[in-house]
Amino acid sequence: MDDINLYLLLFLIATGFIAAFIDTVVGGGGLISLPALLFTGMPPVTAIATNKVAASMGATIGFASFVRSGRVDFSTIKFLLPLSFIGSICGASILKLIPSDFLRPLIIILLVAVTIYTLTKKNFGQIATFHGMSKKMWVLSAVAAFIFGFYDGFFGPGTGTFLLFAFLWIGFDFIGAAANARGLNFASNIAGALFFISSGIVDFTYALPMGFAMMVGAFCGARMAIAKGATYVKTLFIIMSVVLIGKQVIDLFKS
Repeated sequence: MDDINLYLLLFLIATGFIAAFIDTVVGGGGLISLPALLFTGMPPVTAIATNKVAASMGATIGFASFVRSGRVDFSTIKFLLPLSFIGSICGASILKLIPSDFLRPLIIILLVAVTIYTLTKKNFGQIATFHGMSKKMWVLSAVAAFIFGFYDGFFGPGTGTFLLFAFLWIGFDFIGAAANARGLNFASNIAGALFFISSGIVDFTYALPMGFAMMVGAFCGARMAIAKGATYVKTLFIIMSVVLIGKQVIDLFKS
């Protein structure tokens, strides 16, 4: 795979930019970037590993952009980041042993529930109501951070979407939820990338050009979300949730 032609390179750059732009705001970018890498003909496991490394590059820039905007609540996520990191390592290690497709029906149900709830709650996420967490909420958040990190390392589709919804649930508005979700997703992406690199299954010929494109896409996505506000993020969130549901249903019937 050392020979990469110009057209394929441009294709990966374009899809990487679009994937990271969307993923930074509401998650779901893997629906674009992973099929693009599979299009090159690389084995699925290599594609997953390569995508994780490229996505981690974009996640770094996306998270940094939200940090600079002042929308990241470090007093909350500093305790959750390590759990997301550890969870992702655990998930990635199990991925090599157990097929992940058995999760697909559950993911469809959860995505449908998230989408319906968001649609029916008209003011959901429009105004921030978060003023700190109780001990019970801390425990639930810690468990959620580990589980979603594990899920990202093990399977992945919709991780950013679920994380965003979790932060909405505890009272953040859509911009704050997107910013803090990007933090946990950054941790899980970095963990997964390090694991796959150490396993020697990443194709850097593809990971690096797509990764640099994702860095630009993530920067633009974060800037757009901050500039456009909660209504823009909510609209994109609903669209990507529906797309994720459709993709998971199609894959379920294919298997």
